[in-house]
Amino acid sequence: MPKYVIEREIPNAGDLTPAQLKEISNTSCDVLRKMGPEIQWKHSYVTDDKIYCVYIAPNAEMIKEHASQGGFPANKISLVSEIIDPVTAE
Repeated sequence: MPKYVIEREIPNAGDLTPAQLKEISNTSCDVLRKMGPEIQWKHSYVTDDKIYCVYIAPNAEMIKEHASQGGFPANKISLVSEIIDPVTAE
């Protein structure tokens, strides 16, 4: 199944409280449950003005639909072609 990185432009994302992040997460999970098992949220990275999310989905259109139903942006959706880490250098 393809893996995607989604860039979400959210001003002051780094200032979101734990309660706000929990609310966003609950909204995302509610939409995912409705959409079915084909789309999965793996994890996200919160930075100053963006949230980068890693998802597994059959296509980018499904990622866009998740964002639309959840009411949050999906400013850039990038298909992951490879994953590298320090072991790659060995």
